[in-house]
Amino acid sequence: MQSENSKFKMEFNRRLIIFSLETIKLCNEVRKERNLWAIADQLIRSATSIGANVIEAKASSSKLDYLKFFQIALKSANETKYWLILVRESCPNLKDRSIKLLAEADEIAKIIGAGVLTMKGKR
Repeated sequence: MQSENSKFKMEFNRRLIIFSLETIKLCNEVRKERNLWAIADQLIRSATSIGANVIEAKASSSKLDYLKFFQIALKSANETKYWLILVRESCPNLKDRSIKLLAEADEIAKIIGAGVLTMKGKR
């Protein structure tokens, strides 16, 4: 039987994958506007970087290395929120989807941020 911690990690990883996929779908729509291609590219990079760094942390060679991957994931989550705000404000037809992804990015950032604080011994 899996521990609660193990279940949480699996569910969180699943959320990160779904978040990345939903962001890619959103960006496919954003790319229909030529002047927003750069925003779509940056959004995909930052959103997919979150999950990639969390997964990559599993292969860390030390606790410090593990922490660094989570710090990068947190920075990527915060950057993703910025790009989602730009999409929300630039694409009225994608506002609802942007808002949902922005809320998920915020929750993801809070979870990762809490983990970083715990790893630093500040929580």
